[in-house]
Amino acid sequence: MKPRFAVLAALSGEAISAFSTCRFSPQFTRRQVLTSGDDFVWHMLYWEGRFHQNNVGYNTANGMTYDGTLLDPQTGLHNLSGLHPFSAASKESLHVMMLTHAISGDSLAARFFTPDQPKDATNFAYAILKRKLEAYLKFNETYPGFGGFLPWFLSNETELRPTWDWVNRVPALDNGELLWAVYGAVDALEKSRHVKCRKLAKAWQKWLDYTKITAAEVFYNGSGRVCAVTRLRNQSAEVGSSGQSYTCEAGNPGTLDDPYEGELFTWWLYLFSPQLTLADKENLWKVKQPQLVPTYWHSNTSLGNVTVQKGFWFSSHEQWKLLEMPYTDVPLVKRIFHNAERARTCNSNLNKTPGMYASVNNVTDSSGQIIGYISNAGIPGISFQQEQELDVVTPYSVFPTLLFNRSVGLAWWKNMVDGKGMQNPYGSTESERIDGSGISSFVSWDSKITTVVALLGGVTSFVREKMKKDGIYGEFLKLAGREYGRAFGDGLEGEDVEVCLPTTRVPDSGFRDDYESCR
Repeated sequence: MKPRFAVLAALSGEAISAFSTCRFSPQFTRRQVLTSGDDFVWHMLYWEGRFHQNNVGYNTANGMTYDGTLLDPQTGLHNLSGLHPFSAASKESLHVMMLTHAISGDSLAARFFTPDQPKDATNFAYAILKRKLEAYLKFNETYPGFGGFLPWFLSNETELRPTWDWVNRVPALDNGELLWAVYGAVDALEKSRHVKCRKLAKAWQKWLDYTKITAAEVFYNGSGRVCAVTRLRNQSAEVGSSGQSYTCEAGNPGTLDDPYEGELFTWWLYLFSPQLTLADKENLWKVKQPQLVPTYWHSNTSLGNVTVQKGFWFSSHEQWKLLEMPYTDVPLVKRIFHNAERARTCNSNLNKTPGMYASVNNVTDSSGQIIGYISNAGIPGISFQQEQELDVVTPYSVFPTLLFNRSVGLAWWKNMVDGKGMQNPYGSTESERIDGSGISSFVSWDSKITTVVALLGGVTSFVREKMKKDGIYGEFLKLAGREYGRAFGDGLEGEDVEVCLPTTRVPDSGFRDDYESCR
């Protein structure tokens, strides 16, 4: 076990939970979180980990994630009628990243998965990864047309099947997130002292090697273009068979050319696809260059301007790639992404917004149903998309801030979950209106576990080591440095600006009290 929190780790999960309730955040002051946040994090991991249970966050029968579950608006408890029985490769990536840390012996991951028996965390994670791989392989056997990749799928039965709207369709972005998560997991499994883990590493590596062969066939559209969503002729026909073909789905975007989380799949193609020529590989980056541009967050105060990478919406979700690949090993790239958190935190600080923005499920209505999904949530002044919905904030918006300043990130997380109903028996609640008039009585992987993964540092340390073993680390650094250097040069404004703390709280509007199970 990695002794991150030696004193707290000496306490059993039962002892900690005895003086912790799911409504623990208001019991801490901001000063406590800023100056000594370990105790806060220890409580946080315990309760966020309650999401990881059967028929809430995943299916124990096959080790596969569920998207999440609706909560009873009064009690905060889940029931099967509120379960989202579907999931995607993106949710799988978060699950795999957490399991990777448990395999490595991380005490924080053990706190999340097996708080009452932390020594069992490695075996617990191994069993899930084994079942999960079996589910992947069975899915590929049944639907070989996907080439090993995952569409959105139903996971409430032992065997997976595509959701009705993803029959003969598969996305690149989500699968890019999953590929690099598994890549990091293989490194952790290979290093394990347990023979069974090293054996499982070889099985997962075989799955990865298969996707290297199929990735271009399924997603590459020539001239550097990658299909955002590919349409299959027949999901039951083998890749390369006469009954199979692949075409980019029309629409916006038809091409996955973003320099955000979608870039993870571009790297997989660039580094591993044997079918791509040198010209193809170079064109992958040329297609993306118009989207990788600098811009300035203007504070209109003494803070001055801050150079940032222009966002699509400047949603925190766009920074997902920092959880998986070692971008910040490139000094310029690290400086650029640090600046993003200066802009993100100070924008909310100066606008007196009690939280920060990320693409997230909207609040639930009086019947307990989600009103809709808000993709367009970020900072309009530093994004390509100007029309945004800025009345809902979400705790997971802090995850990129945590990667650069844990204390300030935790202070923002606390500020949001201090709002009424923003903690439940499964950890933090999905989202809330900034005026306190509503919350989303829902829990999901995206809005919770991104935060937990960031607290553990992402899986970049595992990916880095495996990249070195595979002989591709230097090439990654060189190319990432080249592309960001081409766009930004070396001079950045605003690097002397401190990340900002919240200046206002979510008001208690009388809309609701806390969940009955958390009072």
